[in-house]
Amino acid sequence: MSDDDAAVPAAPRRRKKEPKRVLLRLDPAVHEAIAKWAADDLRSINAQIEFALRRALEDAGRGPR
Repeated sequence: MSDDDAAVPAAPRRRKKEPKRVLLRLDPAVHEAIAKWAADDLRSINAQIEFALRRALEDAGRGPR
């Protein structure tokens, strides 16, 4: 590293938004149905639940801004 390199400030790091964590209790039949749906769409169960919640929010006109 040269003296010129020391004068160049490092690029600011963007902080990644930490996702909120939620404990969700599901009926076993609902969990099984979501797991099958997620597998069909090649998603994790968590991603499938978030997908369904986002769709429901948009349908209700309450999507994230």
